[in-house]
Amino acid sequence: MQKYPSMRDEIYPNGPSLRENQYFFMKISIITATFNSGATVRDTLESVLRQNYKNYELIIKDGGSKDNTLEICQEYEPAFEGRMKIISCPDRGIYDAMNQGIKAATGDVVGILNSDDLYIDENILGDIAFVFEKNDVGCVYGNLYFVDAQDTNKVTRRWIGSQHTKGAFQKGWHPAHPTFYAKREYYKQFGGFDTTFDVSADFELMLRFIEKNEIKSLYMDRYFIRMRIGGESTGSLSKIITGNKNVLRAFKKNGIEVSLLYPIYRLLPKVIDKILYILSLRKPTE
Repeated sequence: MQKYPSMRDEIYPNGPSLRENQYFFMKISIITATFNSGATVRDTLESVLRQNYKNYELIIKDGGSKDNTLEICQEYEPAFEGRMKIISCPDRGIYDAMNQGIKAATGDVVGILNSDDLYIDENILGDIAFVFEKNDVGCVYGNLYFVDAQDTNKVTRRWIGSQHTKGAFQKGWHPAHPTFYAKREYYKQFGGFDTTFDVSADFELMLRFIEKNEIKSLYMDRYFIRMRIGGESTGSLSKIITGNKNVLRAFKKNGIEVSLLYPIYRLLPKVIDKILYILSLRKPTE
């Protein structure tokens, strides 16, 4: 696996270390929703603990797991030295759990780390904090790897982002939500996840923030996340179909006109990318 150097160290290679100055930087709230996540959550927690940047809080919102999820989280809690908060109570699904986590957040910036995903290296949070500090932006996002559910070193597809331009959502563009970090003030101003969307509430939120309300965004051309395949909107064909129906509803809800051909614009690049990957014409960096 390629080591991704800290963006801060690339810009100021001879300056004081991020570790020495990190508490002058903004606090990041990481929200992780769990439900029977015992098989994967340990990897997620380890990837957070490896972060060099320590001005963060990790909020675990558990929906009443019946397996050993809570026991694993409680096992790791001392290692976070007060930076982990565990909330265990019923919720109405993953988006409601995320909303509860965001409501409990105290950071300047909020990001979602799914309980089966992990940060790709130890500099993610530091790079995010540094980019927010040095740029007048409301949100940032980057690239991710889709990986095998059992072997997270086995990449199955890449998501490579790009800088948003006005109208890009209508052309099939949107950020990879696991890489999306936004200032908490915008969740207060524009609201959280719309739980009437059983899938794709993350798309609707980013559409509302970036396209409708035009918060300033910045694309960070680096990989953030290893995302296990089979998530809320990347799993079965039925979920993909439902997701596209919800996406069209998201445009309507936000008063944005979109072509009926939009699902083709949205899916075709992903299909082509997958085919090219299978044919080894586009190999991810190892």
